[in-house]
Amino acid sequence: MKEQLTAAGLSYLRHAVTCAAVLYMSGITDPKILANAFIAGLVGPLLKAIAPNEKQFGIGNKSTTNKGK
Repeated sequence: MKEQLTAAGLSYLRHAVTCAAVLYMSGITDPKILANAFIAGLVGPLLKAIAPNEKQFGIGNKSTTNKGK
């Protein structure tokens, strides 16, 4: 289970960093805007995580829920 949580966390982090990097590469260097982009980049993956029908990393993933029950 730890490996799956690590994979999910890295996926979310990669997405958020990409969102901030795109703005930075386009010339926006205001730290507040870049921080907001980073946070906004987490919204999509977090919505995926709480979706009950998401099988890969979501709460519907049977390999991480009800383990041993």
